[in-house]
Amino acid sequence: MRALLSALVLLGGAAPAAAGFRTPESLLRNVYAHYGQGVPELSAGLPRTAEVARQFFDPSLAKAWTAPRREPYDFLVQSPRWKLGPVAISILRRQFDKTYVAASFDNQGRRITLNFIVVKGPDGWVILDVETPHDSLRLFLEQFRN
Repeated sequence: MRALLSALVLLGGAAPAAAGFRTPESLLRNVYAHYGQGVPELSAGLPRTAEVARQFFDPSLAKAWTAPRREPYDFLVQSPRWKLGPVAISILRRQFDKTYVAASFDNQGRRITLNFIVVKGPDGWVILDVETPHDSLRLFLEQFRN
């Protein structure tokens, strides 16, 4: 029985991750789950692997997310380091095929608000872009590309 369970776990881990999430809120909760304290794989920020990029981002942004670059900070927390307070997620508006979602949190005493533009693909919700009052994730990744 234990061998069968181990084989199922191994086979399940070998399958490619499906892109997208069921709701815009679950997408953002899963992004910020990677910025917690504790388990090492969930404490180092959102990974830059192709598998994670495919799961969280629109294909064009996924390519930029995994491209080699040297950026001065993590755009998703607006800092090179983080200790996040609770993340508040709210739908700002739904417009045609896009939904605008705000994520607000405290990062080491500094209040951060990011606006995520998410779209629903065939496999679920993914990030099309993330905006601040002065920048966007797409432009940021392009600026610091090697």
